[in-house]
Amino acid sequence: IRVKNVSRLCHAKPIVTVNGRFPGPTIYAREGDRVLVKLTNYAKYNISIHWHGLKQFRNGWADGPAYITQCPIKTGHSYTYDFNVTGQRGTLWWHAHILWLRATVYGAIVIMPKEGTMFPFPKPHKETEIILGEWWNSDVETLVNRANKMGLPPPPSDAHTINGKPGLRQAKLTCYGKKINAALNDELFFTIAGHNMTVVEIDAVYTKPFTTRVILIAPGQTTNVLIKADQPPSRYFMAARPFMDAPVPVDNKTVTAILHYKDIPKTVIPSMPKLPAPNNTNVAMSYNKRLKSLNTPQFPTKVPLKVDRHLFYTIGLGANPCSSCQNGTQLTASLNNITFVMPKVGLLQAHYFNIKGVFKTDFPDQPPVPFNYTGAPLTSNLGTSLGTRLSKVAFNSTVELVLQDTNLLTVESHPFHLHGFNFFVVGSGIGNFNPSKDPARFNLVDPPERNTVGVPTGGWTAIRFRADNPGVWFMHCHLELHTMWGLKMAFVVENGKSPEESIIPPPMDLPPC
Repeated sequence: IRVKNVSRLCHAKPIVTVNGRFPGPTIYAREGDRVLVKLTNYAKYNISIHWHGLKQFRNGWADGPAYITQCPIKTGHSYTYDFNVTGQRGTLWWHAHILWLRATVYGAIVIMPKEGTMFPFPKPHKETEIILGEWWNSDVETLVNRANKMGLPPPPSDAHTINGKPGLRQAKLTCYGKKINAALNDELFFTIAGHNMTVVEIDAVYTKPFTTRVILIAPGQTTNVLIKADQPPSRYFMAARPFMDAPVPVDNKTVTAILHYKDIPKTVIPSMPKLPAPNNTNVAMSYNKRLKSLNTPQFPTKVPLKVDRHLFYTIGLGANPCSSCQNGTQLTASLNNITFVMPKVGLLQAHYFNIKGVFKTDFPDQPPVPFNYTGAPLTSNLGTSLGTRLSKVAFNSTVELVLQDTNLLTVESHPFHLHGFNFFVVGSGIGNFNPSKDPARFNLVDPPERNTVGVPTGGWTAIRFRADNPGVWFMHCHLELHTMWGLKMAFVVENGKSPEESIIPPPMDLPPC
């Protein structure tokens, strides 16, 4: 981890990088591999790295979120992430999981199938990774700290990026594209002029293939598409810009790169694709409805049909008193009206070593007070309770979690990421979730399997998963702004044995707290 001076949009600034690269290096592995990544921190910030989407069976020590499964790596210190790639193949990604360092510290993880195992789709001639991100001209941590002192959100980014560049980029002709949304706060539409894309995988899980002109990808998600080079040889823009159907300010600029056919001169002006309007909810909803798991004998969809535990979490924005803030209040966010307080000791360490007083396991299964969650915006009584409160889940039990957006301050879409597990997205809708009617419409045959899912603006999303991974596992909104405001919680999965028996022992070089 090193600081390097980088220039974008005619603004130069020092940024935190991995091996001096932005984005960082791609990690290539094969299903079944053991991976060791030695990380040495030469930056002024404490650091930790999350291997987004890798399940880390019984091995939360390698998961990476600071103060959840480890304390951060201090300046001048090292830590080796040691993990196995088990039962997963496809495209995932890695990123910093402390402060807003994810703005520049990120890269791809490409997991090939086991030797001798074929793709469930035509083998592509070439492959490439396309990572969508954001760029601020000013130092991001300075902007965030200034905004926190004022009780306000930091400004939107100055540009979106493709592979770290905010302007025109040429891409060699590719037939298999891996799209990764590393943006901190924006869902993005992506398209390529004149070309269809065939979606074959999301979050390292194969899907039923379908062809589309545009994909929607939320922060934290990955999508693999096949692109057929069947157009007249020329130069074609690929483009991305935000999807936002709520009255919330975003960086609404379009970022482009060039798909360049061989032997075409650079003087040829590329054609520009037509992107959906930034607030086109219909395109977003119809795209997500087309996502279905492959569900074949080789890659079955093991969605839980029986549910042991039903959870209902409301997502809310709020405002707590703050005497030093600009308006006398500090903007905040909550699940079930609880704003999560980050501990000073890693939660996994506290669980494993039985350290008292770090957290409680009384996170409620339901919100404290039911109300009309998506009616007219509520702007009073916005205070939240503060606490480091976790939910205890029995090992191997099946969980159904409904995430419900609310009108506290404003409705807004929220991408949620669950560490340690994949889950099945069995249902989604606009308005209030109806427990007597909506479950009848759940897809329990071939729902998409993911690690990150978007909760629609003014709507709900239902997921199911089996709690078969002992440990402490983070769940949080993958909008960095809302995570900073406390839109997060964690599960403790226990199997009746002591933590020392159910979890792999901590490594010798685990960073001290």
